[in-house]
Amino acid sequence: MLQIYTELEKGLSWVKRYRGCRPAFACILGFTETGLIPHISAAGATPEDRRYTAIADAEFLYNGPQPNPSYPLPPLDTGISPVLISRAVLESQNIPSYLFNAGLPIPPTVPAIDLGGKPARCLTTGNALEISTVKHLFQQGLLWGEKLAQQHPYLIIGECVVGGTTTALALLTALSIPAAGKVNSSHPTCNHKQKWQIVTQGFQNSINLKPNEPFNLVAAVGDPMQITVAGMAISASRKAGVLLAGGTQMLAVYALLQKIALTYPLDWRPESIVVGTTRWVAEDPTGDTVGLARSIPSVSLLATQLSFAHSAFSGLQAYEKGFVKEGTGAGGCAIAAHLYQNWNQTQLLDAIEALNKRTFL
Repeated sequence: MLQIYTELEKGLSWVKRYRGCRPAFACILGFTETGLIPHISAAGATPEDRRYTAIADAEFLYNGPQPNPSYPLPPLDTGISPVLISRAVLESQNIPSYLFNAGLPIPPTVPAIDLGGKPARCLTTGNALEISTVKHLFQQGLLWGEKLAQQHPYLIIGECVVGGTTTALALLTALSIPAAGKVNSSHPTCNHKQKWQIVTQGFQNSINLKPNEPFNLVAAVGDPMQITVAGMAISASRKAGVLLAGGTQMLAVYALLQKIALTYPLDWRPESIVVGTTRWVAEDPTGDTVGLARSIPSVSLLATQLSFAHSAFSGLQAYEKGFVKEGTGAGGCAIAAHLYQNWNQTQLLDAIEALNKRTFL
């Protein structure tokens, strides 16, 4: 149910240390106007749908299926939201969860910790966030990472930011990591050319891209989730384990927190942090997630081996065709289900399909 793709010894040590432990799940919600660019993301069929994806996912993550949700899960061209995977694990294994609003267009409809952030402007502007917002969110991340690490053995930190793989590409490139052609997307075939054009435009328009000032890089071409999770992971790692739950976006966060800790400098525990995603991301033939992970020093990339190949539902089978792949910490939650209660493929699939029936049938 689990494979380690990079830094095998570090990954094995981390898995051994936290096997049998009940984690907590922190989902960082954010928004970038990059996600409104036509066809940039499949996490919502239209740009207007994508404006509310994170709010709908947060509502479902908190409430589960409801007769009349304030914000229904957005329609996808193909497949169903990965929030079903996360919710199925959290409710079945009674894993505590926390929602954080790092910068959404409107407040979530369910209880969430407001970090006082702002949505990001499109990265094409080269001026995505105010530097004051970046620094504030980093401090909030440090505060909450320390607080949660005192209460739980390890944290699964997930995200919901539509368009976030494109801002991840921008941030990785700004950090001098060769990421072009390697990142993932919610499309079955990654839209590398479109992403790179957007990133290039952002770089051309930015007057703030200073390689040795990581806060400025986030302000120029990043999003509010990235800096929040970086702070949270740094402080949490001092006392607890951290599973950065995502693919391209969390690899970018790992590279960012490395740069921040080196630049300022800050105490952190690299051995306490791994990146965990889904097999659909790790083995995406239209990207190179493993190659990207290898280009970032000391990052251990894990992935759940969850399969929907024999699912009774076409929306889940779509994952095997490259649609959706990951989101809202789905891969990390599936990894945790195996580590905490030793769930196998059948148990995990049964829980997800049961939730799917309650939601859509």
